[in-house]
Amino acid sequence: MLQAKLTVNFLRRIHRGACSPCLYPLSDHFLHEEATTRTKHGLHSNSSVLGRVFHSRGAIRPLVRLHEARHHGRRSFSLSPAAIVNSAPAPVQPYLRLMRLDKPIGTWLLYLPCTWSIALAADPGCLPDLGMLTLFGTGALLMRGAGCTINDMWDKDFDTKVSRTATRPIASGAVSRMQALVFLGGQLSLALGVLLCLNYYSIALGAASLSLVVSYPLMKRITYWPQFVLGLTFNWGALLGWSAVQGSCDWSVCLPLYFSGVMWTLIYDTIYAHQDKEDDIKVGVKSTALRFQEQTKPWLSGFTVAMMSGLVLAGANAEQTLPYYAVLSAVAVHITHQIYTLDINKPEDCWKKFVSNRNLGLLLFLGIVAGNLWKDRRETLLQNEDTLS
Repeated sequence: MLQAKLTVNFLRRIHRGACSPCLYPLSDHFLHEEATTRTKHGLHSNSSVLGRVFHSRGAIRPLVRLHEARHHGRRSFSLSPAAIVNSAPAPVQPYLRLMRLDKPIGTWLLYLPCTWSIALAADPGCLPDLGMLTLFGTGALLMRGAGCTINDMWDKDFDTKVSRTATRPIASGAVSRMQALVFLGGQLSLALGVLLCLNYYSIALGAASLSLVVSYPLMKRITYWPQFVLGLTFNWGALLGWSAVQGSCDWSVCLPLYFSGVMWTLIYDTIYAHQDKEDDIKVGVKSTALRFQEQTKPWLSGFTVAMMSGLVLAGANAEQTLPYYAVLSAVAVHITHQIYTLDINKPEDCWKKFVSNRNLGLLLFLGIVAGNLWKDRRETLLQNEDTLS
């Protein structure tokens, strides 16, 4: 009883003092009722009392309103993609979710191989072309959105059977297939506008990837290796970035870089697929997660060796320098840690490992930039040595 009275007095002081503007008064009646209930079931700590009073009676909501009022009615503003989508007009939101604007990790994973290629193609001692990086970023956003729209149009019947995907716009009925088709046409038209800003070689090369974009969603129905096809699709920018800067591909650099990107996709998307393996079995679709099962880690380790070998070869052919190889060591450690600590039976851990690949890709990009800037310094030192000799 003493503990209950102390709690009642404490809450009264809050109500009469700091919370006096509160729109939901803490009445003596319900405070007394709470105290009586507690004496029947035993004594609880003050924190338990506060938690039950505030959460069971909804008193926490007016305190939030009070916090907003003290900030002159201003609500906290978030620039997160999900918050931006939620603040958009209601008729627009389903289309933004259809292109996964609220989940930008896929756009990052599509964009990053483009940045690697653009940075590798830069002149020695120079930063990568900012205009190209911006153009490819816009293209990645549009093409990833188009790919998601195509995927959801193909997978409508599957998505309705899986709890995680049942709320997607087409599966839930928020967007019809015809509306999605029109929206897809708009996205592809804008992406074509971006592509037409490049040279003719790059336009032809970029157009060649469209067949992969359209066919990828079908692969999960016919093969246990849809992640491989996704890798071929998502890493096309490793070819396109170089050609956009240089006018054509240097295959000695572009092919090893593209190969490494495909191996990288096999790593992160196999991890991602382990989140859905139970649902995939129910609806009858295939993935490398179901193919590898308990042997996933050895397979991922093999993909890591192949990825790192390709990056070393691409760097050597592009005449990369010490900072690049130092960052490659950090990338290898990052992926090794991912695989070693991965729990394929915990979806939340698979998601955490999957999204960490954005940081890995950014780290590699910075390594390429630093290695390219180091070239100028190295060449200057060599020239000075020649002059002295």
